[in-house]
Amino acid sequence: MTNPAHEQPASEDDDTTPASALDNAPALEVLRRGLIVSPGLKRGVRVTIAMALTAATGRLVVPLLIQQILDRGFVDQSWRPGFVLGAALTALGIIGAVTVLSGVTYLRLVRVAEQTLADLRVIVFSHLHRLSIASHHSIRGGIMTARVTSDIDQLALFVQWGAMSWITSISLLIGTLVVMVIFSWQLTVVAVAMFLPLVPYAKIVQRGQFRSYSLLRERVAATMAETSEAVSGAAVIRAYGYENQTRERLQDAVDGHFKAQMRAQKYFSLYLPATDIVGGLAIATIAGMGIWQHEAWDLTSGRLVSFLFLAALLLNPITEITEVLDQTQTSLAAWRKVLAVLDWPIDVVEAEPIATSARGAPLTLPSGSLGVELVDVDFAYDDDKHDDDKHDDDKHDDNLVLRGVSVNISPGARVAVVGETGSGKSTFARLLARLADPRSGQVLIGDCDLRQVTAQSRRSAIRMVPQDGFLFDTTVGKNIEYGLAGADRAAVIAACEQLGLTAWVARLRDGLDTQVGERGEQLSVGERQLVALVRAALASPGLLILDEATSAVDPETEQALVRALDALSAGRTTISVAHRLSTAEQADVVLVFDAGRLVQQGHHSELVTHNGPYARLHQAWVGNTQASG
Repeated sequence: MTNPAHEQPASEDDDTTPASALDNAPALEVLRRGLIVSPGLKRGVRVTIAMALTAATGRLVVPLLIQQILDRGFVDQSWRPGFVLGAALTALGIIGAVTVLSGVTYLRLVRVAEQTLADLRVIVFSHLHRLSIASHHSIRGGIMTARVTSDIDQLALFVQWGAMSWITSISLLIGTLVVMVIFSWQLTVVAVAMFLPLVPYAKIVQRGQFRSYSLLRERVAATMAETSEAVSGAAVIRAYGYENQTRERLQDAVDGHFKAQMRAQKYFSLYLPATDIVGGLAIATIAGMGIWQHEAWDLTSGRLVSFLFLAALLLNPITEITEVLDQTQTSLAAWRKVLAVLDWPIDVVEAEPIATSARGAPLTLPSGSLGVELVDVDFAYDDDKHDDDKHDDDKHDDNLVLRGVSVNISPGARVAVVGETGSGKSTFARLLARLADPRSGQVLIGDCDLRQVTAQSRRSAIRMVPQDGFLFDTTVGKNIEYGLAGADRAAVIAACEQLGLTAWVARLRDGLDTQVGERGEQLSVGERQLVALVRAALASPGLLILDEATSAVDPETEQALVRALDALSAGRTTISVAHRLSTAEQADVVLVFDAGRLVQQGHHSELVTHNGPYARLHQAWVGNTQASG
């Protein structure tokens, strides 16, 4: 039997993942936790084990029948053809039955494994989606992908092949030893003495394998992360001639993966030949001792020949256990990584539909325009790996990205949030959508603490349109429908009409049925933003958060965007992260951030006359605009 674990690489991780209680846990603890998370693996396990034991026992029939044929089929230099033929047909029937039973057992395992591990993928996906933006910034996307793909694939291979091998191999090992003792306890002692040195050697190999496969999974993740980055950034890499540097980074990751794989396989490569050598010596020793002591140990020719078959049969489970041990180490390392994902803390805990004493009664946001109030808010990401809101100045103050931010925004106001790169303005916007919770302080929307608002109410009343306008690989219409659960084509058409985009939709190749491609790449940047705006409008939110929707688009599309934004902003509170100060000039209120603090707020006409951060930003922006003109 070949080991499927060697046909597919494992998954990975790198040192950016949070520490887990399972990092140094023993294998049995990993197995116990894994069965708690995936209880379906125990479904029907007794029947499966019984079938596997029956199949393993059936393999012992052949040596027994050989002994009967030699000792009873040939008597006084004559043979009994009827007995020999009957024994042979019996062996053939049993072998056929064992084959069928093994196939049925395998199918049962596959069915249970695939269903259970499919459920596990959903559980892990759900957990990843519940992590805050702070957690996502601290963990590479390739690592998250690896956890729900190659790691769980590795578990599937183990459940479908490795688990079955453990059951059949151990059953066959025990059954063979029992039959060997019945035939000749003396030869059994010889056989055990020959195979016994493999036990301590196997323990040494097992410890080395476990360490090596944990490292291997980290290296595979690094390779996946670098590959994903190289593929998704292909256009930028080619445009800037960054091919050599990218190739070097990818080559380093692949080399690390290769070395880790070779280190892991080194232990397996040393153990397998050892079992072959020991097995060959054991059979030769048994044959020699049996011939030498056949009278003293009452060995007939049938018993001796059958015992040699049993010794060879004993070698099969020993060798197979070696292979399955190799796969078990890989799978336990994978399971450890998957379970570690589920140990990553959920720092944005949604309000339950039923009130809890700890969090108070759940709240629902009121309809219409929503007021916004922040009270002494501090925020920090988990580490230094996140977007341009983090910069070196933050490090001296406990990694805070926002510090003591307090502001009150009236319902229906148009607010522009400005500041230099890394000032905290994008983080401010994300807190309003509860993509993360503040370290301290309160975020109040519509006079409700956002932490007590139900997820369904928040998602209906608050919509955020990011700068990249992410789209799914489907049609324009389907992407818009994602804006409201249960929305139909009529609602989509009405939303397009509301924003004055009917003519734009008509110009698309297939209208609302136009395919947008992966991440919306078949549309222009501006067209992606238009789709994102209609998607946001579908739910008629009371608070609209925009990450400068009109940046980096062509003039014609910008006009359509401006008109759509005007229509979308009417009757609701709008907060725009402004990268261009033309947005600030049209806002009711301008919030100015600097080094994570809210340093100015007011109308553009007031702020521009003061000698402060906003005036300097505006002067620099005007100068750049005139220079580019």
